[in-house]
Order: sequence, then structure tokens, then C-alpha cells
Amino acid sequence: MRTTRSLAVLGALGVTMLSVVATESAAQTDSSSRVAHAVVRDANGVTLGTVSFFADRGKLAVAGRLSGVAPGFHGFHVHAIGLCDPRATDPTGAVVPFASAGPHLDSGGHTHGAHSGDLPSLLVTADGITTTATETDRLNSALLFDADGSAIIIHAGPDNFANIPARYSAAGVPGPDAATLGTGDSGARFACGVFVRG
Repeated sequence: MRTTRSLAVLGALGVTMLSVVATESAAQTDSSSRVAHAVVRDANGVTLGTVSFFADRGKLAVAGRLSGVAPGFHGFHVHAIGLCDPRATDPTGAVVPFASAGPHLDSGGHTHGAHSGDLPSLLVTADGITTTATETDRLNSALLFDADGSAIIIHAGPDNFANIPARYSAAGVPGPDAATLGTGDSGARFACGVFVRG
């Protein structure tokens, strides 16, 4: 019975994933429900795929299929500025690709894991391909398309969502620092895409 229930859940999940990916494909011809999309490119300008947001019962559904990404988990966030400059520099003058996209998009005052732009991590398979399908009620068109726009970023490393359990502090290990609370220690910005309407 447990096996039957598990198979039913997996089947439903597969149908949902296929439905979202089909919606993403169909959006090329009927974008009436698509709120925004971003073409994602790495620092060399190679196109990896598209990430789209669709209006969905008062929420935004997120869908995308990307390739050319290293296998494993990757941080995946909406950042606060719609500018993907692969030659951006930090305050010291060092080149930091896509630093131009700013911090994680947030409606105000949250630390990482609760930012408006925080999304579930991407799990990339051995062939370098990943499909994402989720929904969020933390984002809306007003946030995505404020005065300076927004961008999607794929990070080089996994996201810990600033989850450093209190037991580590009790054992003498420091808790989350500013970098962890800001980014979840996802590492360098591997790819970026600016959101445009529709």
C-alpha cells in the first residue's frame, strides 16, 4: 500500500513537472499568463535557457529548463537589479561577474531564506540539465519591475538557506555570519538573466 501511494505521488509530481514545462514551451506562442521571463547566460555569454514567471491563482509560478550547468545543487535567486554585466567589478576593482545584479531581491528587512527573491535550489543532473517548477507568493510584478528591475542568478555552489542549527553555536562554532545571512553561502554568480515583461 505504501508503495502504491508513493508511486501515485511520484506520478502526480511527474505530471505537474511536465505540465509546467509544457506551459513554458506554450508561452512562446501564448504568453497571456506569462508575467516575466529572463534569458539566462553565463559569464561567457552562452545561453543556458529561460526562466519564466506565470500568474497562477494569486501567486507566481516559476518554470524553467536550463543546460550547461555543473551537476549538483546551485543557489537560485531573484536579485534586486536588472543588470547582468559579466565584467562588473567590486569596490576594490576586482572583476566579479554579475555583481551588477545587486543583492537578493527583498521587500524589506529579511535575512536569507526569507528574502522575497529566494527560490528553491536547482538540482542539476549529470548531463548538465535542470528543470525547475515551483510557485511563490513572495514576489509580484511590482517587485520584479520596480525602478531598477530584477534578474535571476544561478550560483556556482549550493545554498544552505542560512540554516546553521543552534547546536553548532552551543558547541563553540559561530552561528551564521553576515555572508551566510545575506546569500546562504552559495558562492560565485555563475549565470544571470534580466527579467522582461511577458
